[in-house]
This record gives sequence, structure tokens and C-alpha cells, in this order.
Amino acid sequence: MANNATRLFGGSLVAALFRLVLLSILVGVVLSALGLDPWNILPSLRRFIQRIWEMGFDVLRWIWGYFLLGAIVVVPIWLIMRLYRGSHER
Repeated sequence: MANNATRLFGGSLVAALFRLVLLSILVGVVLSALGLDPWNILPSLRRFIQRIWEMGFDVLRWIWGYFLLGAIVVVPIWLIMRLYRGSHER
């Protein structure tokens, strides 16, 4: 049972909760910078999409550039971690 819980959470429950809290704060900061409000998520999402539409598709190119820049770092690290974990589970 403990082994299944460890596999589910990727470690101890406390460590998983800590990672989730930190990631939630980080994502919250990013979403807040984009103008999203957690108390009025649907209206703020609508406003966000409307602002993107009004600003034209330059914003999409801007977001795409940041996505590619981040993916250059994130995807290889993720792949290496998955391969490393896969080779050590056997």
C-alpha cells in the first residue's frame, strides 16, 4: 500500500503537497500577470481572450516565442528525468 502511494505521489505525501503548493503559487502568479482573477474566473477568461483578439495575433506570436524558449529547457530536462527514472525502476 505504501509503495502504491509513493508511486502515485512521486515520493512522500508531504513532498508532493509541497511541490503542488509551490507550483500552484507559480502558476497563480503567471495567471495573475495575464489578468485572470480566481474569484471571477469565467469573466476574466473572457476578458483575456477578448484582449488577445483586440491586440491581434501578435500576442500569440509573443506567447509562442516564450513557449518555445521555455520548451528548449523544460522538454529535454523532463525527457532526461523520465529516462533516468525508468532505468532505475528496473
